Amino acid sequence: MTINLIADVLVASLLVATIITCFILTKRIERLKTDEAGMRQTVGALITATDNAERAIAGLKSTLGDCDRTLDERLRTAERYAADLAAQVEAGQAVMERIGQIVSAATLVGAKEAPVETPAAPQPVSRLESAAQSAAAIRARAARRLEEQAA
Repeated sequence: MTINLIADVLVASLLVATIITCFILTKRIERLKTDEAGMRQTVGALITATDNAERAIAGLKSTLGDCDRTLDERLRTAERYAADLAAQVEAGQAVMERIGQIVSAATLVGAKEAPVETPAAPQPVSRLESAAQSAAAIRARAARRLEEQAA
């Protein structure tokens, strides 16, 4: 009977250990199911966020393409304006040089024609001197305008 009693006690203690282990496993399974539901929600949110990000990236690519085309057009236009402006500056400089030559020639001719007289009597302004003065004034105005455009 002692052996039977010891065997029964041993079986009872193993049953108690099995019940406790089953109880612990049940709690762990419940936690895993709760975590699984949370993970499903998290995965769903990640899928939604990924879809939104992909749509946003597609929109950004489209916007970037539009910006690139617009910038390219504006750069070409700016290059044309820069070339036109350079041509106009060169033409203005050529005009300035011609005006300078005219003024120099008019000054030389005016100096040769001017007789030495007394300063008391005012001299009438010749047409050549008048043209030289006008050319000098035009040259000065053109130089100011070129400086303003260059700035």
